[in-house]
Amino acid sequence: MAEKISLPAKLINGGIAGLVGVTCVFPIDLAKTRLQNQQGQGIYRGMFDCLIKTVRSEGFFGMYRGAAVNLTLVTPEKAIKLAANDFFRSVLSQEGKELTLVREMLAGCGAGTCQVVVTSPMEMLKIQLQDAGRLAKQKVAAGVGASAATAAPQRPSALLIARDLLRTQGISGVYKGLGATLLRDVPFSVIYFPLFANINKLGQKSPREKAPFYHSFIAGCVAGSVAAVAVTPLDVLKTRIQTLKKGHGEDTYSGIVDCARKIWRNEGPAAFMKGAWCRALVIAPLFGIAQVVYFIGIGEYVLGYLQ
Repeated sequence: MAEKISLPAKLINGGIAGLVGVTCVFPIDLAKTRLQNQQGQGIYRGMFDCLIKTVRSEGFFGMYRGAAVNLTLVTPEKAIKLAANDFFRSVLSQEGKELTLVREMLAGCGAGTCQVVVTSPMEMLKIQLQDAGRLAKQKVAAGVGASAATAAPQRPSALLIARDLLRTQGISGVYKGLGATLLRDVPFSVIYFPLFANINKLGQKSPREKAPFYHSFIAGCVAGSVAAVAVTPLDVLKTRIQTLKKGHGEDTYSGIVDCARKIWRNEGPAAFMKGAWCRALVIAPLFGIAQVVYFIGIGEYVLGYLQ
């Protein structure tokens, strides 16, 4: 019989893992978004240049633009993703047999599909907040307005953005880019979860024992990096489509195919890998931390203490 899982415990583990991970890596995620959104000759030369310029123009906390949205929604997002993967692995497991690679991939596919319910609006709102500083800096560089050089960057609110979208476009407004998010997150989960499970298995002395926490951390980092880089082109498409405001002279997109065609034609194939290095640096520790928290079993401890 397949090992029973405690869904409440998995939800607690996923939530804690998400909060800790996002707090650690959010500035790099902000740099990734800004690098992916800039078209042509951008104002940032790379991740470190982006972070330095962000701190200079917006202060230290400028690197955490949009963090409140992520910290609010990352708990259900990570909880759903990790718990759903465990659930589908349990459902797909056969008595006395290890999961085949195909079944592991199906479980990851199910997890990626479930999480998009929360991920898509979270990412859409976060991107608007993260990219606001880049747009303001672009206006300054272009000399837009007489007082452009001294004007403070506008600080949009996630609640205002969500309210305006719901009022003008309905629920579809906050789910803008849902197809692109699915296109990114399903392949990511199909790659990540089987890869993590098999790397983590190498650190287990027996099937019933957990791998050491450091091995789970390394397995999460490696699997996260590989999956993140593999789906970077899809992440670029998602980021561009979900960005509501464009800079002066930047392309707008009517869908996934239109976005891919314009990027290929105007920026070349290399543009599809923008932010790949940043994305790997974000995802590696994020999932490394997540898997350590998950496999330590904080949720199980909390529930046991409350009982």
